[in-house]
Amino acid sequence: MWGRLRCIDVEMFGGRLAVDPDLEVILTDPERTDDRREESGARARALLLGLPLVVLVALVALFFLGGEQRPEERDARNAPESRSSGGVEQSGGRQATAGAEEAGLPHPSLGSEDAPVVMVEYADYQCPYCGRFAREVEPELVERYVEDGTLRIEWRDFPYLGQESVNAALAARAAQAQGKFWEYHRLLFENQGGQNSGGFSDERLIELAGEADLDVERFREDLQSGRYEEVVARDFAEGQARGVSGTPAFIVNDRVIIGLQPLEVFERAIEEERKEAAEDG
Repeated sequence: MWGRLRCIDVEMFGGRLAVDPDLEVILTDPERTDDRREESGARARALLLGLPLVVLVALVALFFLGGEQRPEERDARNAPESRSSGGVEQSGGRQATAGAEEAGLPHPSLGSEDAPVVMVEYADYQCPYCGRFAREVEPELVERYVEDGTLRIEWRDFPYLGQESVNAALAARAAQAQGKFWEYHRLLFENQGGQNSGGFSDERLIELAGEADLDVERFREDLQSGRYEEVVARDFAEGQARGVSGTPAFIVNDRVIIGLQPLEVFERAIEEERKEAAEDG
């Protein structure tokens, strides 16, 4: 519709986290994010160039009217369909129908739809801290909490670090359309390199599609046409409306966790939310 997405510089709400005052915010150790914040503060990247004017107007109104979407208010139309894989329900593993392609792909997720704790992750495939979370922390959370039905993890694209972040996000959604989002998602984080240095060029992304046993020609067409740019832009806009200005950022029911944190921080938040859910009956 608008051609391949490009990145533009935007102001990320003055670099401040603008979240609902009722949410608990857990901040990362500043030493872990200084280098990332210095770079992103100078040139935060956005997908808004790919959004039609009417959506831009709506987003501005949403921000100034204080309409950040709370976790429990997620649009039911975006609820992902699930299938079972190795004891863990996941979306993003089912081939998209023609109708799904027209409407936009659902949010990829791991875990039961009935899980009492939902963790939404906003992340960028070039972000090294997101990569460490995906490789070191997330597998532990899946084993301990997703497999027993306590936790559902939902993915949101927040590609703010440059054009190759956008490329990777679009590529993962092209893989999702073939039923292999999580396989391709993991390959991306296993193959991180320097930011915008060719690691996620079209050629390399297409090579990874072959490693994931995708239909490479279909993948190439979907990637280079920007077919799923609106899906990625939707996630990015949602993140901005909720005050996200860097990655990784997590919302665990009503708790916000900013930055890469030790496993224990996530475990504590999940356990407390599980307890509260049980008490609420």
